[in-house]
Amino acid sequence: MGTVKMIAADGVEDEEKWLAAGIAGLKQNSFYMHRALDSNNLKDALKYSAQMLSELRTSRLSPHKYYELYMRAFDELRKLEMFFKEEGRRGCSIIDLYELVQHAGNILPRLYLLCTVGSVYIKSKEAPSKDVLKDLVEMCRGIQHPVRGLFLRSYLAQVSRDKLPDIGSEYEGDADTVVDAVEFVLQNFTEMNKLWVRMQHQGPTREKEKREKERSELRDLVGKNLHVLSQIEGIDLDMYKDSVLSRVLEQVVNCKDELAQYYLMDCIIQVFPDEYHLQTLDVLLGAFPQLQPTVDIKTVLSRLMERLSNYAASSADVLPEFLQVEAFSKLNNAIGKVIEAQPDMPILGVITLYSSLLTFTLHVHPDRLDYADQVLGACVRKLSGEGELEDNKATKQIVKLLSAPLEKYNDIIMALKLSNYPRVMEYLDSQTNKVMATVIIQSIMKNKTHISTADRVEALFELIKGLIKDLDGAHDDEVDEDDFKEEQNSVACLIQMLYNDDPEEMFKIICMVRKHILAGGPKRLPFTVPPLVYSSLKLVRQLQGHEENPFGEEESTTPKKIFQLLNQIVETLYNIPAPELALQLYLQCAEAANDCDLEPVAYQFFTQAYILYEEEISDSRAQVTAIHLIIGTLQRMHVFGVENRDTLTHKATGYSAKLLKKPDQCRAVYACSHLFWVDDQDNVKDGERVLLCLKRALRIANAAQQMSNAARGSAGSVTLFVEILNKYLYFYEKGNPQITVAAIQSLIELITTEMQSDSSTPDPAADDFFASTLRYIEFQKQKGGAIGEKYEPIKV
Repeated sequence: MGTVKMIAADGVEDEEKWLAAGIAGLKQNSFYMHRALDSNNLKDALKYSAQMLSELRTSRLSPHKYYELYMRAFDELRKLEMFFKEEGRRGCSIIDLYELVQHAGNILPRLYLLCTVGSVYIKSKEAPSKDVLKDLVEMCRGIQHPVRGLFLRSYLAQVSRDKLPDIGSEYEGDADTVVDAVEFVLQNFTEMNKLWVRMQHQGPTREKEKREKERSELRDLVGKNLHVLSQIEGIDLDMYKDSVLSRVLEQVVNCKDELAQYYLMDCIIQVFPDEYHLQTLDVLLGAFPQLQPTVDIKTVLSRLMERLSNYAASSADVLPEFLQVEAFSKLNNAIGKVIEAQPDMPILGVITLYSSLLTFTLHVHPDRLDYADQVLGACVRKLSGEGELEDNKATKQIVKLLSAPLEKYNDIIMALKLSNYPRVMEYLDSQTNKVMATVIIQSIMKNKTHISTADRVEALFELIKGLIKDLDGAHDDEVDEDDFKEEQNSVACLIQMLYNDDPEEMFKIICMVRKHILAGGPKRLPFTVPPLVYSSLKLVRQLQGHEENPFGEEESTTPKKIFQLLNQIVETLYNIPAPELALQLYLQCAEAANDCDLEPVAYQFFTQAYILYEEEISDSRAQVTAIHLIIGTLQRMHVFGVENRDTLTHKATGYSAKLLKKPDQCRAVYACSHLFWVDDQDNVKDGERVLLCLKRALRIANAAQQMSNAARGSAGSVTLFVEILNKYLYFYEKGNPQITVAAIQSLIELITTEMQSDSSTPDPAADDFFASTLRYIEFQKQKGGAIGEKYEPIKV
């Protein structure tokens, strides 16, 4: 390995020496050439210029180094050309000069000098441009060494590009002048391509990669001819169609060289107008299946479709042309033939081609969904023979393919109409399926898409099933917890967006969503059940007051029917288990049943919530949260009769008194006082039971103080007493006859005594709370009127 590196290093070193020697020889001869030019010595000028150009006869330089030498020679030739022009002005015959340079000893310098004088000859107009150009292009055949020949012909192309007998050019000749210009460029292109391809087959096999790199560096010399061709004004569509394209493609196909075919096909697509491509699609596409199997056709074809797509997007006026030439049909057939001609084409190539065709279709025929579906169908057929897709790049290309309709239409509903869309998604691995599902949901969110029928919901959930349930082969343990939450939250947002004003259809949507989310497994239900419950409750509110269908149809959607479904949905959270969430949802349902005046239903939901509290919720913090939710919901219920309300209230107060920590007990018990006094319900104003609750809360607060004293040797904070005082003031203000001034006064004195006690623990927050409460009493006194009178007896 070390020996190879040394040989390579030596080779580079030698090449530098040869280049340096070539430059030195060139400089020396150019110096003498300039001296001859300055003294108007034509004979010596030609002699030294020929010797200078002889340096380009070397075979020892790589194309990269040869280019360096060539550019120095090129600069000198421009100066020589200026001299020849001056000679012409001074009366020297350019024809004689043209004959004279042909006596140079070596063929390469002779041809460079001929091209230089030929340029001046054409400019002098002493002979038709076409004749001189034909003569030069023929004589250049004398150089068959690939690198020397390519640079010579490149020089010819360079000096002649502004002297072609084109229409409107000063060198325009007779009627067929453009044909001559085209013929010259095509002939030069053909010969250059032959030389370029020949480079690949010279030298040992082991240097194949090196030769490919060198050829790649020279490709622009060949491609420049096609650029010159595209700039000829006289080439109209008919000429391009009848002569130019067929000749160029013939050369491309016949050279049977992978690098040349790829580069030149790409050149054709890039340099000629889009309109010409559209009108000659048959001919252009016909060449693709004839290319070598190793040519990267997918990239070239994709670029063609991209250019045509942009052309279609540039103006609505050009769209009829696409229809006229049946562009979609031709591209679709061509892709099929290319895939058939290259059975070993990787699946990535196939998907890339169909992805480009779909983008083209969406731009040119946005109204033809059948075309888009046809492309997806072809993709499915190809994927079906591949088995499991393991190519990561191919997977990304499928995501690009599937994202195209979403980006074009900004509407998932259009994508749902494509029958092959979900079938393509089947070939994504579970991770990529999730990515695509997320893209779909984001599209819906961004565009606020209205999905309003059960059938569309079914189709949508089939598309995003990667997020809704575990796909075959997916492993839960591999999923990042934060990613999982983000995915499920996006599904939850989606569920909230599914809506229809028609209750019957909305109920079908709810049932459809339920079917899908219940298949998602216990881990997803805490995310997906709540939005479904709230969507169902929204429907209940919509139907509020329409308990029975006036036509008596059993199938019609009623609140009762929805509540039955809700009961089943919330029950699913039992098995997870997620009792706190289930309890919260049961209470929400109970409140909705209350608003619909469905007492048995509301009672049933409360019963379920109580059972959950008793049997499933054991954590003390969760119990505190749950009991306050129960009390808050029960306080707002107006539907219950005396018996049912008493039963539920009794249970709630019982739960409150059994909480683990005394402060929690105290707060829950005084919260229960609101269950016996509801402002807007005259039948729920039981002052005695309110007072009983508050007294019980006081006893518990007192017990908490004693426990703190026994455990720590100091009394706890008076916060609980101040909180109870506030409840006393609330019910006193509301007109509860059982709450007397004496009771409030004694509670104020109790708090003051406790705060002044030596054993009390300093608590600035409690002090501020108490001071604020006393300020409130003073404020109410100062109000005057009935309120002022009510508060006047209280001494603070």
